[in-house]
Amino acid sequence: MDTEDIQTTKKFFTDEEKQLFFRKYRELLKALSESLEKDDIPKIRQLLRPVVAMECYGRDRNGINGMLRNIETALIATLDIGLKRTSVLALILYRPVLKKAITIEEVERAFNTDVSLIINRLLKTSDLYARNTAVNSENFHHLLFSFAEDVRVILIMIADRLCMMRLGKELAEEKDRIRLATEVSYLYAPLAHRLGLYKIKSEFEDLSLKYLDSKQYYYIKDKLNETKRSRDEYIANFIDPVKKKLEAAGLKFDIKGRTKSIHSINTKMKKQKVDFEGIYDLFAIRIVLDSEAEKERSDCWQAFSIITDMYQPNPNRMRDWISVPKSNGYESLHITVLGPQKRWVEVQIRTQRMDEIAEKGLAAHWKYKGGQSEKGLDEFLSDVRAVLETQGSTPMDLMKEFKMDLYQDEIYVFTPSGDLIKLGKGATVLDFAFAIHSKLGSRCVSGRVNNRNVPIKHVLNNGDTIEIVTSPTQSPKRDWLSFVATSKARSKIKQALREEYAKNAELAKEQLQRRIKNRKVDIEEAALMRYIKKKGYKTVTDFYVAISEGHLDINTVIDECIEMERRDLHETTETRSAEEFVANLEAKEMATGQDVLVIDKNLTGIDYKLAKCCNPIYGDPVFGFISTQGIKIHRMDCPNAAEMRSRFGYRILPAEWSGKGASGYGVTLRIIGNDDIGIVTNITSVISKESRVLLRSINIDSVDGLFQGTFAINIPDTSTLTVLTKKLQGVKGVKSINRVN
Repeated sequence: MDTEDIQTTKKFFTDEEKQLFFRKYRELLKALSESLEKDDIPKIRQLLRPVVAMECYGRDRNGINGMLRNIETALIATLDIGLKRTSVLALILYRPVLKKAITIEEVERAFNTDVSLIINRLLKTSDLYARNTAVNSENFHHLLFSFAEDVRVILIMIADRLCMMRLGKELAEEKDRIRLATEVSYLYAPLAHRLGLYKIKSEFEDLSLKYLDSKQYYYIKDKLNETKRSRDEYIANFIDPVKKKLEAAGLKFDIKGRTKSIHSINTKMKKQKVDFEGIYDLFAIRIVLDSEAEKERSDCWQAFSIITDMYQPNPNRMRDWISVPKSNGYESLHITVLGPQKRWVEVQIRTQRMDEIAEKGLAAHWKYKGGQSEKGLDEFLSDVRAVLETQGSTPMDLMKEFKMDLYQDEIYVFTPSGDLIKLGKGATVLDFAFAIHSKLGSRCVSGRVNNRNVPIKHVLNNGDTIEIVTSPTQSPKRDWLSFVATSKARSKIKQALREEYAKNAELAKEQLQRRIKNRKVDIEEAALMRYIKKKGYKTVTDFYVAISEGHLDINTVIDECIEMERRDLHETTETRSAEEFVANLEAKEMATGQDVLVIDKNLTGIDYKLAKCCNPIYGDPVFGFISTQGIKIHRMDCPNAAEMRSRFGYRILPAEWSGKGASGYGVTLRIIGNDDIGIVTNITSVISKESRVLLRSINIDSVDGLFQGTFAINIPDTSTLTVLTKKLQGVKGVKSINRVN
């Protein structure tokens, strides 16, 4: 930028600000010297000369100079994070595009598509903040990633927030500082940690503590200053002999003591419930070796050996992340040793490459501090690490290869009040309504998305703000199931439809009964059931719903039922309901021969009775039980067997059948099938054809087109029962057969 440019901007600068701007400007050019193209500077001047006059970079309401803030942010992005040409150009030109001083097309013509893409994504994230949503929502960082799309956008935002945190004291109102600090501590400090920007993360945390709890911040800061001299002396006394030993071993290295951050000390004080004086590990010693790639491990272990020879190690505090690096790529040796004055000191040993990845690069350092895993983010960051470790590459220029489609199966949208809602991709306005409340979904008739009227099947996009329009007369429709995307909406719609279905069926049933009564006709339930079946309805409920929906006329139903009954009187085929089937069967006993039951292995001819609780028959696995009424025989799977064995085990006798079963044993079968007189006739026919099987009684109940019948029979043994059951299962319309006892 030349003198002419600065003359144009002099009204924006004080003399002190002008000097500061020039210095920062030269620093930025120097940092970008290797990545800038030859004509980049002239192009920026050409674009920005008219822009500056339009006050795009003017002071904000706090009096902060826009141009200084912009160049400070660019320096953080370059020096502290490592962003290069493309990202910094986008950062510098973003505000003029936002203020509509220049167009995105002008930027693309001057530079390239990549610069304009980053600006577009910065504009999207700016729009996200303009919605005034709560950044402390657990889903906000997901939405931020989805909007940003490119990791460089997130890094630029981190740089901007760090710049604002450093300028925090210039904010006029306390509430603005608190809001900024809260946002940074909740969102940007964890983001910086996840992206491995450890120094920025620590500065974020310290500054957040400074603004949110200044009393505690300055208490710890003052304590650190008070103890700095003694701490520095101790570190020097510890390091001095170590340096001599490492130098004697021919190692190249840098060794220093690193005081823990104020935020970290505050966290320890709270966690351990102690005062400042109770924190002993206020610092750690870090040895960073200048080693060739093939000698990294051996040099680290050599340094480790020297340290542990000099000072007693604590084996329980030894961590080897060189032999097996952490899942986030972190490599280092950690050992805690007993130093001078019997104080435990943590020593970290690593190489320059390891230190750079852990401290500055995008190596997901957050796991190192125990952060919880997040599948999509971890996979993404592992790809980022691979780029960082590529020999000869310029890491941040390669970042354009990565798109932050971490949550491609999710979208994040807003309520009118700014609450953030997570939905599946493809979710509609109706899905959103049901996500808020089932009643809201059931009454939904349309929506307003970003202040535009849309139908309920409108598919939502990331960042949409949705307002639901309802009507008290609206109710769930079956076709809603064809376009909703979320399981919650689908299940709520089905539940509402079932409830509405049953309600309508009940109303239609009452209407039919009332009309029959008003017309003074007599239609038996069985006749109505036959009519329903004849009309092809699978259930009685379907029939009544057809009436409620107007597909059937009640008077027509009554007339057709009367006509069907009249015709049936002249037909010879039995057409009654299964429920009306009455069997007049004599309860004849079968021939009773002497069955042989061997009790207690070798006793026969002993009097016994078959227990009525389980009605055993010949062939069932059984046991004997000595009761006050003599020996009773129970089935092994008798409902009472477990209690008898646990409480009265001494009364249990082994028993088994011998010979052939000749007398009839009582068995009751429960059969469920379609409600039709024919099926009952077929069942009784099968039973009567079986030799040595006697049907004793039948009881039929009919409900909604199904009957449930209990058939009491006499049968000689289990093998006969098995054969009979298989034959009954072959009867058309039979759904299930179970032995009741």
